[in-house]
Amino acid sequence: MNSVIISVPASSANIGPGFDSLGLALDLYLTLTVTASEAWKIEQQSDLLPSFTSYEDHFIYQIAQETANRYGCQLPSCHLTVDSSIPLARGLGSSASAIIAGIELANQCCQLHLTTAEKLQLATIKEGHPDNVAAALIGGLVITAYTENKTIDYYKINNINADMIIFIPNEELKTEASRKALPEEYLRSQAANASSIANVFLAALISKDYDLAGKMMEKDLFHEPYRAKLIANYSDIKQKGKELGVYGTVISGAGPTMLSFAPKGQGKTIAAKLQAIFPDYLIQNRKIDMKGLEVTS
Repeated sequence: MNSVIISVPASSANIGPGFDSLGLALDLYLTLTVTASEAWKIEQQSDLLPSFTSYEDHFIYQIAQETANRYGCQLPSCHLTVDSSIPLARGLGSSASAIIAGIELANQCCQLHLTTAEKLQLATIKEGHPDNVAAALIGGLVITAYTENKTIDYYKINNINADMIIFIPNEELKTEASRKALPEEYLRSQAANASSIANVFLAALISKDYDLAGKMMEKDLFHEPYRAKLIANYSDIKQKGKELGVYGTVISGAGPTMLSFAPKGQGKTIAAKLQAIFPDYLIQNRKIDMKGLEVTS
């Protein structure tokens, strides 16, 4: 195997009413530089990556090993240099990007020639739902459906004429804790209302009616009403964003990061104003990553 560089974007999931089915790739990246080696060695170049004691404890290695085993292959030794600009446990898909990176590491090292559909299936089995992993793998804004027979269908929206603003707090919020805030069941009337909001939201996005999309983003009934109490400044961030002209603001994934859709070309200015209002946050104007997983030599 020649040396390769594997790059995987961050992702924001749910986007309001798109609970467990909608993912958006953002231009923050997990990057692996992979070279053949006589023994395993993993070096990390970012403080945003979790600590590890040996290569066998490293999550990306574990995913690669599981993938190789699934296909009856021996994973060869490699020297990995790992870098990341994706914050951990902030609702920006850090685990999803690591899963995609691990699958692709095995794909390259073992010459598995996996298709996009096969990678997505493997990643979804590991992650439990396809929203984050689909966006990280494919790029853009991806609508997914994970049906009872474990088939994954998706539709990618490439042309979103809006800027993205993210509000990253200092504290972490584990997905497990955020999941526990949700009800186990919904009444039929609640589910019907929540689904209708999601339907209008996606129709508005596709037709580029961003005012309507922003309105629907903030009317979610599936998860935001239950997770709002876990998110510091939840209501204030939404209110100030609206006052400054954003279309809508939602929890990114399980939180605690929040995400706003802003008019195209205004994101940087609005983000700077919001940074002055919320100095304890890292507030950034980010681009949608349209490519997803990239492998270069």
